[in-house]
Amino acid sequence: MVGAQLGSAAIKTSLIAGAIGLGLVIVFMIAVYWIPGLASSIALCIYTVLMVLLLNGFDITLTLPGIAGIILSIGMAVDANVIIFARIREEIGTGKTVKSAMKIGFQKALSAIIDGNVTTLIAAAVLYFMGTGTVKGFAQTLALGIAVSMFTALFVTRLLLNAFYAAGLKDEKFYGRTKEHKNIDFLGKKAIFFVLSGAVIIGGFVAMGIHSSKSGNALNYSLEFKGGTSTNVTFNEDMSIEELDEKVVPKIEEISKDANVQTQKVQGTNQVIFKTVTMEVDQREELSNWLEEEFDVNPDTIMTETISSTVSSEMRTGAVVAVIVSSICMLIYVALRFKDVRFGASSVLALLHDVLVVLAFYAIARVSVGNTFIACMLTIVGYSINATIVIFDRVRENLKAGGSRAELKEVVNSSISQTLSRSIFTSLTTFVMVAVLYVLGVSSVKEFALPLMVGIACGTYSSVCLAGAFWYLLRTRIAKKEKKETN
Repeated sequence: MVGAQLGSAAIKTSLIAGAIGLGLVIVFMIAVYWIPGLASSIALCIYTVLMVLLLNGFDITLTLPGIAGIILSIGMAVDANVIIFARIREEIGTGKTVKSAMKIGFQKALSAIIDGNVTTLIAAAVLYFMGTGTVKGFAQTLALGIAVSMFTALFVTRLLLNAFYAAGLKDEKFYGRTKEHKNIDFLGKKAIFFVLSGAVIIGGFVAMGIHSSKSGNALNYSLEFKGGTSTNVTFNEDMSIEELDEKVVPKIEEISKDANVQTQKVQGTNQVIFKTVTMEVDQREELSNWLEEEFDVNPDTIMTETISSTVSSEMRTGAVVAVIVSSICMLIYVALRFKDVRFGASSVLALLHDVLVVLAFYAIARVSVGNTFIACMLTIVGYSINATIVIFDRVRENLKAGGSRAELKEVVNSSISQTLSRSIFTSLTTFVMVAVLYVLGVSSVKEFALPLMVGIACGTYSSVCLAGAFWYLLRTRIAKKEKKETN
């Protein structure tokens, strides 16, 4: 029996895509960061081996949501290394020795790494205890991946860097030097960013309204959400899942207009069950005729029946509630750590923006909404908060008590500019891994990877262009009101 969500072909292509993506990330890290990049690449390889061993040790089933959790944790492992290396280069740029720069770089990067990973771990814990099925599986792999990624980034990478330095690689040319940052006026363009984001989100709601009035469904729900058709076919030979995926599934996708065809073999027989969205009578007849002509299947052995949804309304509600609760917990943590609730509120606003934009993409592009939809949204929430935390950590560091509004604006712009390379590089490496998954994956994997790529790009945009602006507006508006009340 092959699981309904992820067949052997999907697993195989996903693993190949993961290996290629990891290889590209390693090449990128070495090309950009040289010796530190080499150290992080070795650490990433160790991370991969540890994850495989732990997944087997804990007997965690590999699913699409699980793969999403692993991709996200790899992205966060890369992110931690990028933060550390950027700090080391900054310290070298101020004139410190390489040895001193490495020590200070790790110290200064620690708070951003811990805060970013802990907020995502909080989300994973809430999703695990409150979620069900695929949500719980996503939380498991994400939590495990984050724990391993923090270990490899903070301990293995550091150990390797010190080993390379002790081996004689002490010249700063092997580590790089950060040049003085040119501040970009992100806050000066906040009105443009707000209008752009608002237009996309409103466009999504309009698209959902149009589709709802035409078909009764705001989104393109898959069979997991609204049920569908199960077709039981008895072939004349015992075909493997790979052969079915290659010879039969593409035609069924074409006839049913469903890119998430689920395939199950009945053990000990030549029977195969294909599950699709609901097919009309003419579609069922077309499929039956094609099977008869192409494989000489006896039409009397082709049986179809209507199946109910596998994602109940309770499961959907539970997933939404889990995301809301985890967002509230992350808000509280960020507010306590930064001693300012406005940091937490701004982070959650940025998360809400990302979810709504990706939702708009699902509505406009009519991407199928199934179990992977929940995993995609959860991945975006975990990814986006980490990027925002890094920027806010720099804002906290650069903040000057009692500064004027003009100085506050400069602090925000400077903090975003200083962390811009980190935001771009981390997003690029994670995007590349998902893009390879999209290019090589089967249809169900593609429909998962595409919105995930949109979410990664959107998460970077919101962290860089919106989160700081949200905090600045909350800070200046509330401060202004408090001053009026005092007077």
